[in-house]
Formats: sequence, structure tokens, C-alpha cells
Amino acid sequence: MNNISKPRFLSAVSLIILITALVSLNSSVSEGFFINLQTFLSKYLGWMIILLANGFLIFSISLIFTKYKDIRLGGFDAKPSYSYTNWIAMLFSAGLGIGLLFYGVAEPIMHLNSYPGMIEGNISHNAGKAIGLANLHWGLHGWAIYSSLGLCFAYASYNKNLPFRVSSLLGSKVSSNKNLAITIDVIAILTTVFGVTTSLGLGTVQISAGLNHVFDINESFFNQILIITFITLIGLISVSLGLDSGIKRLSQLNMVLAIGLLLFIFLLGPTIFIINALIQNFGAYLNTLIQSATWTEVYDDSSWQNGWTLFYYAWWFAWAPFVSLFIARISYGRTIKEFIIGVLFVPSLIVFIWMGVFGNAAIYQVINETSQISEVVNNNLPVALFTLFDVYPIAQILSVLSLVLIVTFFVTSSDSGALVASMLSSRKQTDINDDSPILSRITWAILLGILAAVLLYAGGLTALQTSVVITGVPFALIVVVACREFYLSLDQEN
Repeated sequence: MNNISKPRFLSAVSLIILITALVSLNSSVSEGFFINLQTFLSKYLGWMIILLANGFLIFSISLIFTKYKDIRLGGFDAKPSYSYTNWIAMLFSAGLGIGLLFYGVAEPIMHLNSYPGMIEGNISHNAGKAIGLANLHWGLHGWAIYSSLGLCFAYASYNKNLPFRVSSLLGSKVSSNKNLAITIDVIAILTTVFGVTTSLGLGTVQISAGLNHVFDINESFFNQILIITFITLIGLISVSLGLDSGIKRLSQLNMVLAIGLLLFIFLLGPTIFIINALIQNFGAYLNTLIQSATWTEVYDDSSWQNGWTLFYYAWWFAWAPFVSLFIARISYGRTIKEFIIGVLFVPSLIVFIWMGVFGNAAIYQVINETSQISEVVNNNLPVALFTLFDVYPIAQILSVLSLVLIVTFFVTSSDSGALVASMLSSRKQTDINDDSPILSRITWAILLGILAAVLLYAGGLTALQTSVVITGVPFALIVVVACREFYLSLDQEN
């Protein structure tokens, strides 16, 4: 533990325990407070959040066409540490994970049921709009945020020999101010830990609901604790093995299982409907991208955007320190152009295909009234994915495959989060082959499991999720400063 930054580690752990206790003991009060604060920020700063999300997309794409596009992360002679396949598998697992499995079916149906712009009786317009909104929330804009900050991390660490920390990205005035640097890094650790914890909580709920739906196993808190314990133990093994032997192999398994599940649904059908929908959805997404990405709900008497688009953008910002740092860690040897294409466009394409297959399969069931999936989404969200499978002849096989996939995504979220928290709380870690102290990684992995269990018991997951989203607003400004410092460094040094 000699490489641990004690001020960062101890401060973060102490604050995590304190915040968890406060949220758990006053979950309803905390939830109300954070929801009101989120509503306030969305009302008065929503325009800023939208502008920033679009700004990072423009920033990322523009770098592809600059004179800096061929700069290699790690220097002229740096060789990529991972193949394209392993690289994409790991960034996909860390950046999306449980989210797509939880919302891939549910979100398009939720938009179909609740979006205020739907036209009664016009199923073509409504279905296309539902898929388009899901693609907006999970596609280019979110990955542009990760791409922008990830580049800042990678260049600072591999080309300027700075530690893997948020404070390293904000210029010498910030990094040389010890107290300010520690404060920023501790906040980054908190958002990483609480962000991963809420995802683990959602994953546990979905696994529990799936086991009940498929095998009629009771959705008790005791069984949820068993799920968390099992996942934490696997995560401990993975994070102990390190990036190459643990996280990389699990990410490979994730991709194989995800592709297998995707192909099953595509081939089982409605295949022709899905193909036609994918083509139409792609054209509609490109055609309405600017309009959808700049919509501020200014002429509508609705709070829909606060609970959806603005929530998602803030969530992406809040997750940026975690996912971006992890992406930077696995991107040694890539050129800036390679990095942007791999981090921005490839995952967005995967999201588009995933939403197109699963979302349209669900919408087909709604249109043709072949299932009760619309009612299930409204009343029991975690079961939505498994309800989709009920109309297929191999429903149980698909459900079991999904449960295994959720577990593996669960584990990769846990061990990736533990690895990043450990890196953020280290003294100095710039060596590409250094995975941070094993004891630190194990400590964070155990803590993540304990936090998820406590918050599930106390009912504090929603409050914590909202609090994490709120931190996304100041982190958006931090990303702006980081991007400015990154571009200035490129201009000065190249």
C-alpha cells in the first residue's frame, strides 16, 4: 500500500461511509432533496448542459480532421497494448454494461407510453420517435463526453507523464495546489464509487426479478444479498488478477454472450421488420440529429426532458471520470484519430444496432398485441427484458443467457470501478503495466459490494442515483477546462 495517497484514500472512504449513512437513515428525505435540486439545475442550467453535450461532440469529431490526428498516445514508437477486438470489448463493457440490458427493451416502450410529442393513432411516427430518443440518449453525445475526457487522461498520462487523476488535467495551477487537487480527486472517487454502486443495485434488482420470472425464486432481500455476495466474490477474483488476466477476459466473454443474444433475437424475429426498422431508424436519426440534440422543451408545458435527456447527459458527465479514465488506461499506443473512431463511433454503432433489434422487437409486440410488455414496463420495469422473450419458443434459454450476461456485466462494472477508484487514490501511477496496489483494488471491490447491499436494504438507491447525476453539472465544467488544457498542450508541444 506504499503507493496509496492516504489523503485521497482516507478522505474518500470517510465521506463514502458518511454519505451512505445519511442517505440510508433518511432515504425519503434525501431522495426528495436531491430530486428538487436536480429539477432546479435542469430548469436553470438545462440549456448549458445541452450546449456542452453538443460541444463535446463537435470537439471530438473535429480532432479527426486536425493536424494532431496522427499523434500517438505514448509517443511516436508506442505500440497498442490490446488488439482492436479486446479494446472495443473492454470499453463497451465498462461504458455500457448493465444499462443496455436494463433499458434496451424498456426505454423505447417508456417513450412510446409517455413522450408528450406522440401523435395518437400514428404508430409509424410514435415508434420511430421512441427509438430515436433512445438512440439520442445512448449514442453519440454520451460517447463524445467519454471520448473528450478520455483523450485528456490518455495524453496527460502517456505523453506528459502525469498521474491518472482528474487534477492532472486542469493545468499546473490546480495540480500544484495540493488541497484543491485532493478535493477534486476525492469528488471524482465519490462519483465513481456511487455511480458504480447504483448500477450494481439496478443489476441486482434485474437479476432477482429475472430469477423470479424464470425459476419462481423469491425476490427477497436475503436472495439479493446472496446475488451481491456472489458477484462481489467473482469481481474480487477478476480485479485481483488485474487488467489483462481478469477484466480483459470477462469483457471478451461479455461480447460473445451479447452478440449471441443479439443474433438470437434478430433471427427469431420479426427479422424483416427489424431490418426495415433499422434502415428507417438510421435515416431518421441522421435527419433529426441537430433538431433532437438542441431541443430545450421551451414551448412545451412539460417536465419530460428533465427526467430523460437532461438526466442522461448529466449522468454521462458524472460517469465521465470513471469510464474515461478506464478507457484511457486501455488505449496506450492508439493515435488520436484511432481513439476517437474507436470510442465515439464504434460503441454508438453497437448501441444503434442493440436498440434497433431489442427495441423494435418490443415495439412489434406492442403493435401486434402479442404480449403485455407495455403494461409490464409501466408496472415492473426489471422484468421487461424477460417478458420480451416469453413469445419465443426458447424463452427459458434466452432468459438464462441474459441472466449470465447481466452477471458478467455486473462483474466488469464492479472490477472496473474498483480499478479506477484505486488508480484515482494512488500516489502516482503512469506506468502502463501498473495496475495499482492489489490490496487497494480488493478494498474498493469489497466496499462497492457492501454499499450496494446497504443501499438496497435502506431504499437509498434512487436518492444516490439522483445525487450522482447532480455532480454531473460541475463535472461538465471540469471537462471543459480539461479539454482546453489538452488542446493547448497539443498546440504548444506539437
